Amino acid sequence: MRSIIADKGYDAGALRRRLQADDEARYKGRWRIEAAFCCLKDFRRIATRYDKLARNFLSAVALTVAIAFGS
Repeated sequence: MRSIIADKGYDAGALRRRLQADDEARYKGRWRIEAAFCCLKDFRRIATRYDKLARNFLSAVALTVAIAFGS
């Protein structure tokens, strides 16, 4: 992820439009990830993490993803 920090002396309309377009693209990507996690948390086993072992939890997440997002 790249960011631009600039002084007002370098303020230009083209630069501001480019930064705004980048922010919109980042927002869309971030929203999709947040929505996916929200959907996964609807499954109690994932939300409370019943599994002790990481491999079992990962298997539960994979199964949940297949159920939730498989069409």
